[in-house]
Amino acid sequence: MEELEERFGQIIEFLRKNLRRVLLVAAALLVLLTAVKTIGPEEEGVVLYLGKYDRTLQPGLNFILPFGVETLYKIPVQRQLKHEFGFRTESAGIHSEYESGSYEDESSMLTGDLNLADVEWVVQYRIVDSYRYLFRVRNSEQTFRDMSEAAMRKVVGDRTVNEVLTVGRQEAASRVEVRLQEMCDEYENGIRVDQVVLQDVNPPEPVKPSFNAVNEAQQERSTLINQAESQYNSVIPRARGEAEETVQLAEAYALTRVNGATGEAARFDAVYEEFVKAPEVTRKRLYLETLERVLPKVGNKIIVDEKSNNVLPLLNMGAIEKAK
Repeated sequence: MEELEERFGQIIEFLRKNLRRVLLVAAALLVLLTAVKTIGPEEEGVVLYLGKYDRTLQPGLNFILPFGVETLYKIPVQRQLKHEFGFRTESAGIHSEYESGSYEDESSMLTGDLNLADVEWVVQYRIVDSYRYLFRVRNSEQTFRDMSEAAMRKVVGDRTVNEVLTVGRQEAASRVEVRLQEMCDEYENGIRVDQVVLQDVNPPEPVKPSFNAVNEAQQERSTLINQAESQYNSVIPRARGEAEETVQLAEAYALTRVNGATGEAARFDAVYEEFVKAPEVTRKRLYLETLERVLPKVGNKIIVDEKSNNVLPLLNMGAIEKAK
C-alpha cells in the first residue's frame, strides 16, 4: 500500500513539473484527431466552414480546421447504393436471407382495377452531386425513399393486377425508373437512378387462395379458347377451300357450255351462209359429213341389192376404221 502511494505521488510530481508539455501533447493529439481526415477511394469530402459550404475534397489524406471550426461529411459518390421496399436483406451471400414480415405498409398497393397487390422492389442508385445531395433536399435518404414509393404506387395504380403480376412487370419497373429520375431531376437532389427491380409481386396472403383459383379458371378458359380456335382453323379453311373449288368448277363448266354453244351458233351461221349461196352443194356436203361421222359407229355394214341372190360385202367399214 505504501508502495502504491509512493508511486502515485511520483506521477503527480512528474505531471506538476511537466504540465505544459503534457498539455501541448494533448492539444497536438486533439488537433490531429480533428484536423486530419482520410477520404476513401469511393468517397468525396464536403467541408462546411462554420456551418456553410466551403469546398469539396477528393480521396486521400486531407486537412481541415480543427475543434469543429470546419465539419467534414463523407459522401460515397462512386458506390452503388440501394433501397429495399417490402423486405430487408438479413444476410447477403450465396444463400441470402430476407425478412419481409413487418413491411406491409410500404408494399401493399391498390391496382387500377381495385385489387390489392403486395409489391416488393429494389431501387439501385448513385450519388452524382454531393453538394446537391446534402443541401438541396432535407433528409435526402428518407425523401428519396418516399419518392420511390410514390412513383411505384402511381405506376401500379395505373395498371391491372394481372399486368403487374405477369406480363407488365418489366414495363412497370421501367416506367418507375423513368418517373423516379424525373422527380430526382426536379428536386435537384444529386441522385441518379441506375435500376428499379421488381423482386416479387403477389396478392395479399388472406386472398391468395381465391386469387389462385381465379387464375386457374382463367388459364382453363384460355386453354379451351385455344382449342376451339385450333379446331376452327382446321375445319373452316378446309370448308372454304372446298366451297371455292366447287364454285370454280361450276364457273369452268358454265364457261365451257357457253363457249361450246357460242361456237355451235357461229358454225350454224357459217353453214347457213354457205347454204344460201349454194343450197345443193351444201346439202350434199352435210349429208356426206354426217355419214362420215355415223357409219364408223355402226359396226359391220352389208349393202345388198334386192335382185341379187347372194350377200356381197361391198365395204368393210370396220376394217377401214381399225386401219385408221
